[in-house]
Order: sequence, then C-alpha cells, then structure tokens
Amino acid sequence: MDFEAYRKEYFVDPAPQQRFKFSGILGATLYYQDYQEALEFYEKILGPPAYIEGENTHGWQVGETWLTLFPSKNGNPQNVEVPFFVDTPEEIDRLYEAYITSGAKGDPPENNLMNEPV
Repeated sequence: MDFEAYRKEYFVDPAPQQRFKFSGILGATLYYQDYQEALEFYEKILGPPAYIEGENTHGWQVGETWLTLFPSKNGNPQNVEVPFFVDTPEEIDRLYEAYITSGAKGDPPENNLMNEPV
C-alpha cells in the first residue's frame, strides 16, 4: 500500500475542523521510578540531553519538540507511544536498531506508512 492509498483508507476526508488552533506540541514527558536507568537508556539512543535542570530533569530536542524525563515515585510508564517523525524510512530502521542495541525489546516496524513523504 502506498502513502496515498493509506491516507484514503485511514484518514477522514474532509478532516473534521479542529476545536483549537494548535500550532504543535511542546513535547512528551515520561516519568520513571527507575530514573537513572531510564536516563542511561535514552542517552545510549539519543546521546547526551540538550536540556538539564538540576538532577531530575533531562530533555532531548526531537525536531521541533522535546522528549523529557522526570523521576516518578509511582512506577514507570506503561503502554506509552511517542511517535517520531524522521526524514526517511531508513532512519526508522536506524532508530529501531539503536533502541534494540540499547536493550529495548520489540518487533521491527511492519511498515513505514506513518512516515509522511515530504
């Protein structure tokens, strides 16, 4: 299935009018009880954080937005999805490999249709 077929299959046309005039999203924030372990994990994948506030706030710029980690007293994130936009389908493969190499588990992406061509 190519991207146009994918859009026709899954997107509402015409798109419903948005209730608010969003210009984007500032980022995603994840809270970890095992904060140091999570911090080390993300540093392996994304490199050193670009934002550090004290010992308990670390963030990486991801395109125009931010991925930020905070410590939690109530466990680690579960069932969290943080979609990344990348420039090419090959970047998806590189990102997946970085996660797996750093200790993550999961099946490789089955398709790259969520990568909207520019």
